[in-house]
Amino acid sequence: MKKIKVAIIDDSAVVRQVLSEIIRTDSELELLFTAPDPIFALDKMKNSWPDVIVLDIEMPRMDGISFLKKIMQEKPTPVVICSTLTEENSETTMLALSGGAVEIITKPKVGLKNFLNESSDELIDSIKAASHANLSKMNFPSHGIVFQKNTADVILKHTGGGVPNFITTDKIVAIGTSTGGTQALEAILTKLPVTSPGIVIVQHMPEKFTLAFANRLNNICNIEVKEGSHLDRVVSGRALIAPGNKHM
Repeated sequence: MKKIKVAIIDDSAVVRQVLSEIIRTDSELELLFTAPDPIFALDKMKNSWPDVIVLDIEMPRMDGISFLKKIMQEKPTPVVICSTLTEENSETTMLALSGGAVEIITKPKVGLKNFLNESSDELIDSIKAASHANLSKMNFPSHGIVFQKNTADVILKHTGGGVPNFITTDKIVAIGTSTGGTQALEAILTKLPVTSPGIVIVQHMPEKFTLAFANRLNNICNIEVKEGSHLDRVVSGRALIAPGNKHM
């Protein structure tokens, strides 16, 4: 059975050491190399390209987001982001996901070594899941003009008695996505017109990131995209994304 070749790019020697030890415990994984920043990594990748990259964001010489965008243009490769920045800055997470990252693991700023050891199973599972992501046919779209969309205020018209008259959808599109699904969703949703049927989506993503993800898609799509909540209606021109760890 072919092993999954893994590269670790992180400016912390402690993180590189702990992650290396974790990867070596699994017989399906092979540690290809470690690097303290993307410049070192790019040099090593001239000789051997990894199947999966575990990547930090804040690093010297080149940050992780810039590196991510670079390799996705040159040779799309599954990337697992492992960073402290994703804990406090969901916008950074969205940049990583839209740039091509397929998994996010948030590192704490204190107790890092213990956290990584305790999260070893999650890390290994994330790497294995990422290895199955097919990014070769994925388009990372550039977005043009976004026309006025049918938001809830437009769709939900009220009668004189104050009872909402819902314009319901004749058809419902249901989408379930896992690793690598964020790019697929973006590629699909950005091409839909406001007359599209109502859409419900379940995306594998940590709970605290689905709201920011929905908001980002809403800003670049013609249809309305929002994180679903209790009593939300499925209506034409709207896509509802289930909150993290929940289904619809």
